[in-house]
Amino acid sequence: MSNKHSPEHDADQPMVYQIRIKGHLSHQWADWFEGLTITLEDNGDTLLTGTVIDQAALHGLLKKVRDLGMPLISVNRVNPNQVDESIVKPLSGQNFIGGKDMSNN
Repeated sequence: MSNKHSPEHDADQPMVYQIRIKGHLSHQWADWFEGLTITLEDNGDTLLTGTVIDQAALHGLLKKVRDLGMPLISVNRVNPNQVDESIVKPLSGQNFIGGKDMSNN
């Protein structure tokens, strides 16, 4: 395994992630996930998709998934051009992960 940093992405730029968890997550959790799109898949999984501002915000998201007690299946960084733009909200105000602490809700 190589430790070389890939220059294909500037670490300061937001990225689109897809987080897959086992089980269906109710849409009532959308506010807790601060604008991520919740997609319930036919196989019983939930796909959370959205723009994540930085690595710290990604780790905060993963902590929320852990706190739900639902098994994490995968985390994938995706090219924004490969995702339906209607499910990826642009960064502005609270439409990104990391701008607000929801851990006390």
